[in-house]
Amino acid sequence: MDEHSAVLDLERGQLSGIRPLAWQTDTSVSNKSWGYIENDTFKSPTFIIHQLVDIVSKNGNLLLNIGPRSDGTIPESVQVILLDLGAWLKVNGEAIYGTRPWVIYGEGPTRVVDGAFHDTATLNYTAEDFRFTKKNGKLYAIELGWPANHLAVIRSVVPATFKDGEHVRLVRLLGSDGDLRFEQLPDGLHVSLPDQSPGKHAYVLRIEFAGSH
Repeated sequence: MDEHSAVLDLERGQLSGIRPLAWQTDTSVSNKSWGYIENDTFKSPTFIIHQLVDIVSKNGNLLLNIGPRSDGTIPESVQVILLDLGAWLKVNGEAIYGTRPWVIYGEGPTRVVDGAFHDTATLNYTAEDFRFTKKNGKLYAIELGWPANHLAVIRSVVPATFKDGEHVRLVRLLGSDGDLRFEQLPDGLHVSLPDQSPGKHAYVLRIEFAGSH
């Protein structure tokens, strides 16, 4: 099919890099089914949020299926997952909704397994794994783990990736009050995080620039 005649959809799968044209992952909150079955097992909220973040950083969308019972009610364990997802998006949604990919999708040691039916093959993410999105001149660095030393080091945010005359003006952690201390070093942007994380699953650093645009 011609690339512009349809939207690429990967069932229970992801891409390994940014695709210029919009694409989609369709997957289920269930590990076994697209409908309701007894004694089902489900993906964790952390897993789904990490999957969402990775997909959006690569110019994709996530279509998440749930299987209600025959009477239309949503299983309680699924409700808990959806409420957790909603709570995370309430705080961090500005790094997801209406964003575009940055010059690279992310950094860190963990890579997804490319293609359909591989979504659960990806290893667990670490605090060294970041995914990037951008919107309205701001860069969002989404950290997929909380570092034990409370220091986020973003290797890709170096002057070579800035526009001429730009520099980092401030860094904020969504869900936390106040600006964060940071230092721009040759090996990346070093950001001092609070002693306590403002939430769970993934942590969004909003980076704002000053200078030429």
